[in-house]
Amino acid sequence: MTKKLVAWTIALLGVVLLYLFLWPVPIDPADWEPPPVPALEGDYAPNRILQQMELFETPGTRGPEDVAVGEDGSIFVGVEEGKILRYDANGSGVMVFAETSGRPLGLDFDLDGNLVVADAVRGLLSIDTSGAVTVLCTEADGVPLGFTDDVDVDSKNVAWFSDASIRWDHHHVMNEALESRANGRLVKYDIATAECTTVLGDLYFANGIAVSPDDSYVLVNETMRYRTKRVFVRGPRAGVVETFIENLPGFPDGISTGADGIYWLALYAPRNELLDRAGPTPWLRRLIHRIPAALQPKPRRHPFILGLDADGNVVRNLQDSEGKDFSKSTSAEQAGDFLYVGSLTEPKWGRLDLSRLD
Repeated sequence: MTKKLVAWTIALLGVVLLYLFLWPVPIDPADWEPPPVPALEGDYAPNRILQQMELFETPGTRGPEDVAVGEDGSIFVGVEEGKILRYDANGSGVMVFAETSGRPLGLDFDLDGNLVVADAVRGLLSIDTSGAVTVLCTEADGVPLGFTDDVDVDSKNVAWFSDASIRWDHHHVMNEALESRANGRLVKYDIATAECTTVLGDLYFANGIAVSPDDSYVLVNETMRYRTKRVFVRGPRAGVVETFIENLPGFPDGISTGADGIYWLALYAPRNELLDRAGPTPWLRRLIHRIPAALQPKPRRHPFILGLDADGNVVRNLQDSEGKDFSKSTSAEQAGDFLYVGSLTEPKWGRLDLSRLD
């Protein structure tokens, strides 16, 4: 009996090993060497400033990834079930403003007061003041939008937005992380002409978008490369692409243009040591893909927001290193003295009074 048990155990172990190392997977990991993780000190020193945020619930749902504030102070967020929620300026009186039948992520207003929505499922949308939804763009240059992520509308009524991946949809972000290939792009939609064109391709999970105050360049986050690129789109440097900030201590998600020349960069979470170590080892990333999702690397509860100047230098550092009541910071939008913070996973969003920090 003991010999049979040993034999069965060895056979079972063999099957498990064959599965972990040889079972086919849908990803094709690239070989890359992540830069050393910067220490959480100096500009990145841990703090608990974000514990000062006032938190507002999204009743019965979760995932207000982005926050947009209207001219009258009304606050808008998009949540999991495809709903756009509207709050009064003080954060009360929540109501369903519109339903996209998709997954609304990035939000911004155009010059006519319509809410422009980057919807991961349906593409780029526009919602008028009555809540009526119009589809603006579902493809660019003949390539369907795979994962519309964030949007920023400039002063000429052009919407600049990210297509995070033309290969994986929003249900398969882990595949994108493990594969680590350039599947993303920066796209622009001219509201006046209804033209939708690709501006820059080969981005590693194109995410947050921010247009400069003078409309001369666009910042786009590359989440899977821990960096932000600056793409000049107007003026004498049009067509130039350069690195704005790199080797960030976390996964860059949303970015926005704030006051006094500051760009607010939201880090989803600090970098994951296992994912970084697996970077130059494609077989290890295939193995990670094969193990149950519950055992795969998970982001830490650590909301993290940086304020950057026009040269990419860190001038503000807002964190909650304890992840006490909020995590997965995916956006940071400034309106007046307040910084509005979204989360892809939390059943709430936050508001921080910046005037109390000075």
